[in-house]
Amino acid sequence: MDSVKASEPAPCAEKLLRAAPPHELVATTARLLADRVGAREVTLLVADYGLSVLQPVTHLPHTGEPVPASDGPAGRAFTTQVPVVEVTDDPVTDRVHLPITVRGDRLGVLSVRLPASGTDPATVLQIADVATALAHEIAAAGRDTDLYLQARRTRRLTLAAEMQWQLLPGRGCARREYSIGAHLEPAYAIGGDNFDWSADADHLTVTMTDGMGQGIDASLLTTLAVGALRNARRADIGLADQACLADQAVFAQYGGKAYASTLLLRFDLDTGVVQAVDAGSPQLFRQRGSRIDQIELEAQLPLGMLEETLYEEQTFQVEPGDRLVAVSKGVHGARSEKGALFGEQALRQTITAAAAMPPHEAARAVVSGLVEHFGSRDLAADAAVICLDWRGRPAADG
Repeated sequence: MDSVKASEPAPCAEKLLRAAPPHELVATTARLLADRVGAREVTLLVADYGLSVLQPVTHLPHTGEPVPASDGPAGRAFTTQVPVVEVTDDPVTDRVHLPITVRGDRLGVLSVRLPASGTDPATVLQIADVATALAHEIAAAGRDTDLYLQARRTRRLTLAAEMQWQLLPGRGCARREYSIGAHLEPAYAIGGDNFDWSADADHLTVTMTDGMGQGIDASLLTTLAVGALRNARRADIGLADQACLADQAVFAQYGGKAYASTLLLRFDLDTGVVQAVDAGSPQLFRQRGSRIDQIELEAQLPLGMLEETLYEEQTFQVEPGDRLVAVSKGVHGARSEKGALFGEQALRQTITAAAAMPPHEAARAVVSGLVEHFGSRDLAADAAVICLDWRGRPAADG
């Protein structure tokens, strides 16, 4: 290994990756790591839409043989978000698996085969820096190539699902004050369920929206509602007025014949005070220690049900260590084939069982519990889950 090249700072890797064509990011990474750490094989695995497998990115047909997203060395790196060293059958090489994540949004795993003598902590840290740079470039590459989006698919998305996934901000977000993980099912046929978030220096806004109906009709309705909420939020309008303006936009289009249920939350990062507007059916639970409580909010009309509905904000408090779990009606209102309701008791049990999991895995665990209850991944209605872990901000930072 060339010691001079091995000591080059990480920004050089970022520069090389930024200069590469979007479809050449993996090949560029392979050349870079071969040069710096003697890598013999580099594979990018991206998580599929259902978070069930990790699929290798190739040129054609865009994926290789998938591996489980929750088992095996690569799956452990993905779920735990820490590097995993795999001892291979080849006595002279090992494989290192590193999470590919952008600001808390998990994209996949970078697997690198190295000489067995090259898996020391310093080398793994160096590869991790390259993996981080690669993650940011993959996130940006979606504007210019379909390669990485195609690689996420185990099968074709419905048109409604295509629209919904393009509307989402990602599947996670993290800052020192909070971590968010979210999940949707049926991933390849989602219609009207959506989650959204945005943060500035002092506030975080989170929404969950469920457009009535199914398929393309639900997706179009939700797209309008989410677009209207974003438009109002970006005009720096208060939370209740965001709901009012979105309500007017939906009613103007549908005349009360279709509407969207929405939960809006705005967190003050300094104090943990949360402003809330409950405009429909999503439910919110708070886990504090071993106790789980449903946060009872005043149920107001869904967006677009009546003309010029006025909405009112409520407030509640979160404390460091709290976990919030928001679920759409497709979760708390789902019934099994025998008619049994996946209700509050089942939700509490699932949230309790997932208490030690990070938010991404906790959200996925809630959906997995729902799928088990329903008896099939072909759910009768869309199901969305947001899990938010609150750490807050030290008072001295305010």
